[in-house]
Order: sequence, then C-alpha cells, then structure tokens
Amino acid sequence: MKKIEAIIRKSKYRVVKDALHEIGVNFFSYWDVTGVGNEKQGHVYRGVSYSTSDIQRRQLSIVVNDDFEEITIQTILKAAATGEVGDGKIFVSDVNETYRIRTGERGGNTLK
Repeated sequence: MKKIEAIIRKSKYRVVKDALHEIGVNFFSYWDVTGVGNEKQGHVYRGVSYSTSDIQRRQLSIVVNDDFEEITIQTILKAAATGEVGDGKIFVSDVNETYRIRTGERGGNTLK
C-alpha cells in the first residue's frame, strides 16, 4: 500500500476531488496548510501592495493499494496543474498495514 500526500492550490481542490472520485478514490483526508516555496504571492492591504513567501495550500492524504498508485498520481497531476510556479508537490511513501476500526479487519481490503 502507498500513502500519497499532495499539496495543491486551494483553487484546484474541487477539480482534484471530483477527478479522484471519478477514478474510485472516495476516501481521503485533507487540511489547509501554509508553506514557503518558490512562488511569491502579492497582497494589497489598505492600498499598499506587499508580497509574502507564506503560501496557502490544501494538503491531501490518500492511502491506496499498490496497483492504484500510478492512476491516483496521474489523476492528481492532471487535475491540479496550471502550468505555473506553485502548482504543488506529491509525496509517496510505503504503508505497512491498515486496519478497519469497526471490524478489526486488516490489510488492503480495508481501503475498499
């Protein structure tokens, strides 16, 4: 099993979520995060323009079986891309085991 963590633009969240649902990824966690990256965002406050390197993003955490890793990654890449600096990152790591709390079941079937 793989854990796929994607940091994407907040504006692309709905598109990514819908694309993941289309391929059968119906469960994942997400939260709002702030990061520092190469993109510089400009803000205007009381008529004064300033820029900051603190960037608001949304982080998704998705666990999939190994055979579903590539389609999930490709779906996120396609749905989240704008072609501009700051589109985000995807990180993939191994998951040793999963458990369904309700039944105590373990393994890849808990992801279905």
